[in-house]
Amino acid sequence: MQGQQPTVYVIDDDPSVRDGLDSLLRSVGYDTRAFASPRNFLASSRSEGPACIVLDVRMPDASGLDFQDELARMGYAIPIIFLTGHGDVPMSVRAMKAGAAEFLLKPFREQDLLDAIRQALEIDRIRLRKQAAEVDLHERFSTLTPREREVMALVARGLLNKQIAAEIGLSEITVKVHRGQAMRKMRADSVADLIRMADNLGLTNDKASDTAPGLR
Repeated sequence: MQGQQPTVYVIDDDPSVRDGLDSLLRSVGYDTRAFASPRNFLASSRSEGPACIVLDVRMPDASGLDFQDELARMGYAIPIIFLTGHGDVPMSVRAMKAGAAEFLLKPFREQDLLDAIRQALEIDRIRLRKQAAEVDLHERFSTLTPREREVMALVARGLLNKQIAAEIGLSEITVKVHRGQAMRKMRADSVADLIRMADNLGLTNDKASDTAPGLR
């Protein structure tokens, strides 16, 4: 994701609005892709880098709010900035509750839109970084043997080496070896770090981190 050009998708059925937004955003350096309808957007290929959608609320095919719900069902968590000339309080509340980045009433100041886009793209950068970190964590976990995974889970539950040895019927020295291998493969700097990873993987409970200081 590092260095990837951010993309702003504009979805508006009004050609003049669509072309005006496209021109504005390109003038400040954004890679912009404009669509006349949500259907056209869904039929297109999409960037893998940070992105956001500038979306008109009222369109012939489907309302922007319904399209927001559809994207959520698809698991496509791209930030959305709504534009409307017919906005009211219930509509904006629904959009924001569903995760909209911003809700702007037409006519709006260009700077307000650019500020909203900047914030939305930063939100998406953070989302993509977290997503990449999660993928990397699962890839590292996949390199562990079944026994190393078992030991990692027990370490995360707060068990000492001798307790783990008794739990799974191994010698304490063997447990130390498996724990060391798990930490090396997971690239954990400490037991506390290994516990944090286990928690992110769903291997531990909420209280596991409380036991971390006692583990050596």
